[in-house]
Formats: sequence, structure tokens, C-alpha cells
Amino acid sequence: MLHYIESFGEFPSKPKQLSEKPSIHPTARIRKTYLGSYTDVGPGCTLSESSMDDYSYLAREVGAIWTEIGKFCSIAAQTRINPGNHPTWRVTTNHSTYRRRQYGLDEIDDEEFFAWRKSHSCSIGHDVWIGHGVVVTAGCNIGIGACVGAGAVVTKDIPPYAIAVGVPAKVIKYRFEPDVIERLMTAAYWEWDRETLEKNFADLRDLDQFLEKHA
Repeated sequence: MLHYIESFGEFPSKPKQLSEKPSIHPTARIRKTYLGSYTDVGPGCTLSESSMDDYSYLAREVGAIWTEIGKFCSIAAQTRINPGNHPTWRVTTNHSTYRRRQYGLDEIDDEEFFAWRKSHSCSIGHDVWIGHGVVVTAGCNIGIGACVGAGAVVTKDIPPYAIAVGVPAKVIKYRFEPDVIERLMTAAYWEWDRETLEKNFADLRDLDQFLEKHA
């Protein structure tokens, strides 16, 4: 016998209304991070020493550290950007060689190691779509308009408007022809102010119309 369930658990009663003030779920953890207008940080997300610009969102349980995220980015659940990078050149890769205080092995931690980690930051360009469960390793940059398929592991830079999938992630094609990409990059709709966006919003749904009017 089948039983119809109208509703169970936590579902929003109405669509979330975003505004100039960032929307942050109560279970998210954020530290030393800049958030733009109309941004949305979902349940269980963590952001540390990073930035996320206007109109971008993190779905559920996304983690990022030392990362710059551009405007209009869509980052799916359980994505990890710039995960821990251990010192493979040492005798041991264990925390004890740099988080020394935790182990009672020194009175200070290894600041040189942490400076090395911070120097390998990540950059996510404007209008990037990152699928479910993607890992973006330290120091990688994802270009404007790129798409990364679910479950991919990004180990090297991805060019603008490329579509990359797999482990390690490889470019399989581009969203548009080179001349169209160049025109989109020149038009740079992500730099529009709110008034311009509202006035021309319909154009974002029609490539030919957008190119004709703005590129």
C-alpha cells in the first residue's frame, strides 16, 4: 500500500526572499569573510577568510577557505574548495608538525606552513556553476562562465566558459564558440548595477538577444 505524504520535515513555506543583506542559514559557520548583496549561504556551509560577491549562493554543506568567489555563481551541495593541503615533503604529513601546540610539542604553531597554505588560494570567476560534490584543490582557478560537473576533482585551472568533468577534471567542450565567448566577456553583464540588471534582466535568458543589444 502506498501512503501519500503531503509534507514532512523542514520545507520552506514560501520562496526565500533575498536582499542586499546576505542570507545566512543559522547552521552555517563564517569567519573573516566578505559577502555581497543577494548572496545565500545554505545549511551547514563553512566559509573562512574568503569572499563571495553579489548574487552567488552556496547550497548545503559547502566548505571554502582562502577563496574568492565571483558574482552570479551557483555552487551545489557538498562542494569543497581549497581543502587541507599537507606537507608531503616532510617525514610525516601529520598535523603534529604544524599544529604543534595541540600535541604539546611546542609553544607555537608552524606559521611558515600556514603562510604557504594561504598563498595557494583559489579563485572562482563570475557566473560559474559547480556541481554536487566537486573538490577544487589548492591554488586552482576556475574561469568566468565555466561549468564543473558533479563529483569532479579540479587539480588545474579551468578556462572561461569551459565545461569540465571527471577525476581529475578535464575540459570536454566549451559552452559557446570562441567569438561568442569573447563578446560575452566584453559585455561583462556581471558588472551591471542593480538598476541596469532589472532593466535588462530578460536579455539574460536569450543569448542572441543579449549579444545583439549588449555585445
